[in-house]
Amino acid sequence: MTKTLVVALLVCVSALLAQQGTPQNAFTPEQIKWGPAPPFVASGAQLAVLEGDPTASSGDFTVRLKMPDGYKIAPHFHPKRENVTVVSGSFKVGMGDKFDEGKMMNFPAGSFAYLDPDMHHYAMASGPTVVQVHGMSPLQFNYVNPADDPRNVGVPNQR
Repeated sequence: MTKTLVVALLVCVSALLAQQGTPQNAFTPEQIKWGPAPPFVASGAQLAVLEGDPTASSGDFTVRLKMPDGYKIAPHFHPKRENVTVVSGSFKVGMGDKFDEGKMMNFPAGSFAYLDPDMHHYAMASGPTVVQVHGMSPLQFNYVNPADDPRNVGVPNQR
């Protein structure tokens, strides 16, 4: 019995030590590491990468975007499918090439939507809002109007 207990303990310790080099695959809210949003969205939001690398040439990714009340994302599209879950707050989404708050639908916490490639859409946070986006890398934002692309700030003929 003592030998069995020692062997079981050694197996558990070995498993724990082997996992130290593996990436984290489960998170409590307190364990999520937030950082600044990437330059392809307006400043003021925060981003957390939960899985994968959204900038890689291939592979799965899962990110969360934390936005303050009134945060806007101008009309844009993606070359790959975008899957969005509203974690908290309310996320307003509209379809088309021009930002029109009157044409937006409100998606409260718990809502899910997927947008197929090249669907032109825009969004806004209603209250502090967190959305989770997952899909296939690379995550790319293509703005309908290049002047709306935050990466073009200070670039001649773009703003």
